[in-house]
Amino acid sequence: MPAANVEMAYDPDQDQEATRDLRKKYRETTQRFTENQDISTEDVAAALNQADTLFNEVRAINEATNDSALLVHISMFSAAKARAMKSGSGAFDVDDFVARLITYMGGRKPLTPVGDNEEEEDTSEYDAGGAPLDWERIGRRALAKSKRVPVMDFMLGPLSIEQKKRNIGKRARLEKNKDDMKKPQEIREEDITRSENETTKNVATLERILNDLDGEAVNIFKFIINPHDFPQSVENLFYLSFLIRDGKCAFQIEEETGEPTIMLCQQPTQEDYADGLVKNQMVMEFDMQTWKRAIEVFDITEPMIPQRPKSETRIGSKWYG
Repeated sequence: MPAANVEMAYDPDQDQEATRDLRKKYRETTQRFTENQDISTEDVAAALNQADTLFNEVRAINEATNDSALLVHISMFSAAKARAMKSGSGAFDVDDFVARLITYMGGRKPLTPVGDNEEEEDTSEYDAGGAPLDWERIGRRALAKSKRVPVMDFMLGPLSIEQKKRNIGKRARLEKNKDDMKKPQEIREEDITRSENETTKNVATLERILNDLDGEAVNIFKFIINPHDFPQSVENLFYLSFLIRDGKCAFQIEEETGEPTIMLCQQPTQEDYADGLVKNQMVMEFDMQTWKRAIEVFDITEPMIPQRPKSETRIGSKWYG
């Protein structure tokens, strides 16, 4: 194995004194860029060389992270220096260069005539001529400074594309016929028919049906499922949950058959809860697949809870279901 690879190997057991000294040097070098903005280009080059020297001593991840952070600071500082150089009075003017380039290729006519010598430059103002660009002329000048072999698809014409001017004109105003305009329907409070609380009514209906069973336990699926209407089966389970929440109905699993059953029970009092009675909350999943499977398994042909008519609400002169 080459010696260089041995020196750069990962060594978690590096001497602690050497590690602390290396970290200190990295911190000092990085601090020069964070606290001093007047560093010269020579100082940046010296710091980069020092970073290369320090990296030869790196043996662990923490020191490699310090090296990466130092390189980031050097890169950011160098980029700031480059931007500062471009922002001076001697900065390269791209717009002026493009204007001169277009004029040189014949895209614009100079206000003052240009000499026949191609080396001569015209520094006057230009007006728009709209002539096609002579790329071969600038190509001959470029070939004198470049050894690159010319190709067929050289530069295409972003410079030959004329800038489109936006036509700012008055838009035709759309005149609306007031006879065609309709006012929204005004709804007053007395127009809305107030229906009775359906939830309270249906919960009471379920309680009355369970009460007619004289305390006998019934399969929860046989009780809530309407074999002809899946949405109402879901509603029945919703209404039943209020009875279980209030402690009026008990839910249990039969030990012999394993069927889930419900039955009315005496509603517990505050003393019962004080003596240690605890409510248990349960989440029951009930989808259409479960609904169909329960109808097949328990042979449900008729609902125990009567079919309810669809509720309707009248708003103004119209009814909504």
